[in-house]
Amino acid sequence: MPKIDDLIPSAKDIQKQAALKEAQKAEEHAKRLAAAEAEKKALIDRLSKPSGLSEDEKVQLASTVIQRAVRHGLTEVQVYRFPNSLCTDRGRAINQMEAGWEKTLTGIPKEIYQLWSDYLQPRGYRISYQIIDFPGGMPGDIAITISWDG
Repeated sequence: MPKIDDLIPSAKDIQKQAALKEAQKAEEHAKRLAAAEAEKKALIDRLSKPSGLSEDEKVQLASTVIQRAVRHGLTEVQVYRFPNSLCTDRGRAINQMEAGWEKTLTGIPKEIYQLWSDYLQPRGYRISYQIIDFPGGMPGDIAITISWDG
Protein backbone atom coordinates (compact mmCIF):
# COMPACT_ATOMS: atom_id res chain seq x y z
CA MET A 1 0.00 0.00 0.00
CA PRO A 2 1.48 3.41 -1.04
CA LYS A 3 2.27 5.91 1.64
CA ILE A 4 0.23 9.08 1.86
CA ASP A 5 3.38 11.15 1.18
CA ASP A 6 3.73 9.35 -2.17
CA LEU A 7 0.10 10.04 -3.08
CA ILE A 8 -0.28 13.62 -1.88
CA PRO A 9 2.78 15.86 -2.02
CA SER A 10 3.16 18.63 0.49
CA ALA A 11 1.77 22.08 -0.32
CA LYS A 12 5.36 23.35 -0.41
CA ASP A 13 6.30 20.77 -3.08
CA ILE A 14 3.23 21.72 -5.14
CA GLN A 15 4.19 25.40 -4.86
CA LYS A 16 7.69 24.58 -6.14
CA GLN A 17 6.24 22.64 -9.10
CA ALA A 18 3.88 25.52 -9.90
CA ALA A 19 6.74 28.02 -9.70
CA LEU A 20 8.87 25.89 -12.05
CA LYS A 21 5.97 25.60 -14.50
CA GLU A 22 5.41 29.37 -14.36
CA ALA A 23 9.13 30.01 -14.93
CA GLN A 24 9.05 27.71 -17.98
CA LYS A 25 6.04 29.61 -19.38
CA ALA A 26 7.80 32.93 -18.79
CA GLU A 27 10.95 31.67 -20.49
CA GLU A 28 8.98 30.43 -23.52
CA HIS A 29 7.18 33.77 -23.72
CA ALA A 30 10.48 35.66 -23.54
CA LYS A 31 11.91 33.49 -26.33
CA ARG A 32 8.86 34.18 -28.53
CA LEU A 33 9.15 37.91 -27.86
CA ALA A 34 12.87 37.88 -28.67
CA ALA A 35 12.23 35.99 -31.90
CA ALA A 36 9.48 38.42 -32.91
CA GLU A 37 11.72 41.39 -32.11
CA ALA A 38 14.58 39.91 -34.14
CA GLU A 39 12.19 39.32 -37.05
CA LYS A 40 10.94 42.91 -36.82
CA LYS A 41 14.50 44.26 -36.72
CA ALA A 42 15.44 42.20 -39.79
CA LEU A 43 12.40 43.53 -41.64
CA ILE A 44 13.22 47.13 -40.71
CA ASP A 45 16.84 46.60 -41.78
CA ARG A 46 15.63 45.27 -45.14
CA LEU A 47 13.13 48.11 -45.62
CA SER A 48 15.71 50.74 -44.74
CA LYS A 49 17.82 49.72 -47.74
CA PRO A 50 17.07 50.34 -51.43
CA SER A 51 14.62 47.87 -52.96
CA GLY A 52 17.01 46.78 -55.70
CA LEU A 53 14.35 47.36 -58.37
CA SER A 54 15.29 49.16 -61.58
CA GLU A 55 13.56 52.43 -62.50
CA ASP A 56 11.57 50.57 -65.17
CA GLU A 57 10.44 47.96 -62.64
CA LYS A 58 9.38 50.66 -60.18
CA VAL A 59 7.38 52.52 -62.84
CA GLN A 60 5.75 49.27 -63.96
CA LEU A 61 4.83 48.41 -60.36
CA ALA A 62 3.34 51.89 -59.83
CA SER A 63 1.35 51.55 -63.05
CA THR A 64 -0.01 48.15 -62.02
CA VAL A 65 -1.10 49.42 -58.59
CA ILE A 66 -2.74 52.56 -60.00
CA GLN A 67 -4.51 50.70 -62.84
CA ARG A 68 -5.88 48.12 -60.40
CA ALA A 69 -7.24 50.89 -58.16
CA VAL A 70 -8.84 52.68 -61.14
CA ARG A 71 -10.52 49.43 -62.24
CA HIS A 72 -12.11 49.28 -58.78
CA GLY A 73 -13.39 52.85 -59.05
CA LEU A 74 -10.90 54.33 -56.58
CA THR A 75 -9.33 57.78 -56.79
CA GLU A 76 -6.57 56.99 -54.33
CA VAL A 77 -4.65 53.97 -53.13
CA GLN A 78 -2.50 53.24 -50.10
CA VAL A 79 0.69 51.97 -51.68
CA TYR A 80 2.79 51.31 -48.61
CA ARG A 81 2.76 51.15 -44.82
CA PHE A 82 5.95 51.31 -42.79
CA PRO A 83 7.17 51.74 -39.21
CA ASN A 84 8.12 55.25 -38.11
CA SER A 85 11.65 54.02 -37.42
CA LEU A 86 12.29 54.36 -41.17
CA CYS A 87 12.21 58.14 -40.66
CA THR A 88 15.26 59.81 -39.18
CA ASP A 89 12.98 61.60 -36.69
CA ARG A 90 10.56 58.67 -36.14
CA GLY A 91 7.80 60.45 -38.06
CA ARG A 92 7.74 63.70 -36.08
CA ALA A 93 8.04 65.99 -39.14
CA ILE A 94 5.35 64.04 -41.00
CA ASN A 95 3.05 64.24 -37.98
CA GLN A 96 3.65 68.00 -37.66
CA MET A 97 3.36 68.49 -41.47
CA GLU A 98 6.65 70.39 -41.44
CA ALA A 99 8.20 71.67 -44.64
CA GLY A 100 11.01 69.33 -45.68
CA TRP A 101 9.49 66.27 -43.99
CA GLU A 102 10.50 64.19 -47.02
CA LYS A 103 14.16 64.66 -46.07
CA THR A 104 13.54 62.43 -43.02
CA LEU A 105 12.68 59.40 -45.18
CA THR A 106 15.03 56.47 -45.63
CA GLY A 107 15.01 53.22 -47.61
CA ILE A 108 11.93 52.16 -49.55
CA PRO A 109 9.71 55.05 -48.31
CA LYS A 110 12.32 57.44 -49.72
CA GLU A 111 12.37 55.48 -53.01
CA ILE A 112 8.60 55.77 -53.29
CA TYR A 113 8.77 59.52 -52.72
CA GLN A 114 11.47 59.84 -55.39
CA LEU A 115 9.44 57.75 -57.85
CA TRP A 116 6.45 60.02 -57.27
CA SER A 117 8.59 63.14 -57.64
CA ASP A 118 10.23 61.95 -60.86
CA TYR A 119 7.30 60.30 -62.67
CA LEU A 120 3.92 60.74 -60.98
CA GLN A 121 3.92 64.35 -59.75
CA PRO A 122 4.58 65.73 -63.27
CA ARG A 123 1.49 63.78 -64.39
CA GLY A 124 -0.76 65.34 -61.73
CA TYR A 125 -0.64 62.65 -59.03
CA ARG A 126 -0.47 63.61 -55.37
CA ILE A 127 1.27 61.78 -52.55
CA SER A 128 0.48 61.75 -48.86
CA TYR A 129 2.53 60.38 -45.97
CA GLN A 130 0.39 60.16 -42.83
CA ILE A 131 0.74 58.66 -39.37
CA ILE A 132 -2.05 56.08 -39.17
CA ASP A 133 -1.75 54.80 -35.63
CA PHE A 134 -0.62 56.19 -32.30
CA PRO A 135 0.35 53.37 -29.92
CA GLY A 136 0.68 54.78 -26.43
CA GLY A 137 -0.11 58.25 -27.81
CA MET A 138 3.09 58.31 -29.89
CA PRO A 139 3.37 58.27 -33.71
CA GLY A 140 3.36 54.72 -35.04
CA ASP A 141 3.09 53.37 -38.58
CA ILE A 142 2.99 55.65 -41.59
CA ALA A 143 0.87 55.13 -44.71
CA ILE A 144 1.80 56.34 -48.18
CA THR A 145 -1.19 57.18 -50.37
CA ILE A 146 -1.17 58.15 -54.05
CA SER A 147 -4.24 60.03 -55.31
CA TRP A 148 -5.40 61.36 -58.67
CA ASP A 149 -8.86 62.84 -58.22
CA GLY A 150 -9.69 66.33 -59.60
